Amino acid sequence: PDEAFITREDAAHRDPDHFQAAFHASRAVKREAVILSASRTPIGSFNGALASLQGPELGAIAIKDAVAKAGVSVDDVGEAFLGNVVSANVGQAPARQAILKAGLPFSVPCTTVNKVCSSGLKSVMFAAQSVLLGQQNVTIAGGFESMSNIPYYLPRVRQGLGYGHGEVLDGVLKDGLWDASDDHHMGMCAEACAETYNFTREQQDAFALESYRRAAEAAQAGRFDAEIAPVTIKTRKGEVSVTTDEEWSKVKMDKVPGLRPAFTKTGTVTAANASSLNDGAAAFVVADAEWAASKGLKPLARIRGFGDAAKAPIEFTTAPALAVPVALKNAGLAQSDVDLWEINEAFSVVSLANNQLLNLDPSTVNVNGGAVALGHPIGASGARILVTLLHTLQQQDKSVGVAAICNGGGGAAALVVERM
Repeated sequence: PDEAFITREDAAHRDPDHFQAAFHASRAVKREAVILSASRTPIGSFNGALASLQGPELGAIAIKDAVAKAGVSVDDVGEAFLGNVVSANVGQAPARQAILKAGLPFSVPCTTVNKVCSSGLKSVMFAAQSVLLGQQNVTIAGGFESMSNIPYYLPRVRQGLGYGHGEVLDGVLKDGLWDASDDHHMGMCAEACAETYNFTREQQDAFALESYRRAAEAAQAGRFDAEIAPVTIKTRKGEVSVTTDEEWSKVKMDKVPGLRPAFTKTGTVTAANASSLNDGAAAFVVADAEWAASKGLKPLARIRGFGDAAKAPIEFTTAPALAVPVALKNAGLAQSDVDLWEINEAFSVVSLANNQLLNLDPSTVNVNGGAVALGHPIGASGARILVTLLHTLQQQDKSVGVAAICNGGGGAAALVVERM
């Protein structure tokens, strides 16, 4: 818009209260946010290979690897934004913990982002905004979650239970997977989506099996190797290096059609066609393009645009179909310009519905499988899909990609990248 180019004096004369916004906008249009590196840990199963590490520890591993791959000094980093959904018992300032454990200096301000499943992707948006506004030249973004370490809660114990039975609440459910607005499991939203758009159990199972097939093929072909930072686990028998995702290899394909519905007796959503509970982390170095060029650094991609959207909480499953057009408009691109898509598979029906609503070619969506097969560490997933998208664009020599993810409460986030 023309207002982005008015002078300080003109802005102050027209409307002094508008001056700051106009001035920042004028700075933003002259800058470009680029992603210098994208890294993630393997995704661990619930109480699996990574369960001995807390979320910030996993985050630190991804951050350290991302900084090393970017070729920047830790002293270059000006700010960090990191997603984490269930912070109970993690300790104070989870993002700050991860940054310090990764060896970055005390001078780096840190913000923990909680937008439920969109947290990791929203952190990239915040990092990009910090760069575009000229506030920072180099930022860290990403997310982490150790669902294995989320504690149980004891309500009313602080006040004293008095007479009668007490209650123990699972933090995974209470703060991670429960729709606080309608007071039901988010799986009920998936059931509502399947009913609204007439997706059968067979269609959801078929989608899940294809996700597992793609993930297995990608893993066995080494297509995840470049994006994964190995995690060293100390055991009684010595150190073990975890280098691959756990979840995809656990499925028993022949058992999928016979599983009982997970949320209602006559439902269509099962443990197999939904994502699982997982541990993992992902991280990026997001920088100003001009600054990166001055240091001789080669970015993976430029951030073309991003956007959020929201609808009724029970309809969160299809919110990505609203966020994607916002992100594409902000990127100045048409849907036909997009080569590859990553849409988080919170449930198989989420991808089925958004593919239908956006009229996407399924062969271009989650080409290496998705969260149904790989897992869904909720604070990390938005970042994880972007890590995979960036590496897949590179591997397939494609140009434009979109990452989109729904989140509890009715929201979604989407981000557009262009490979450089």
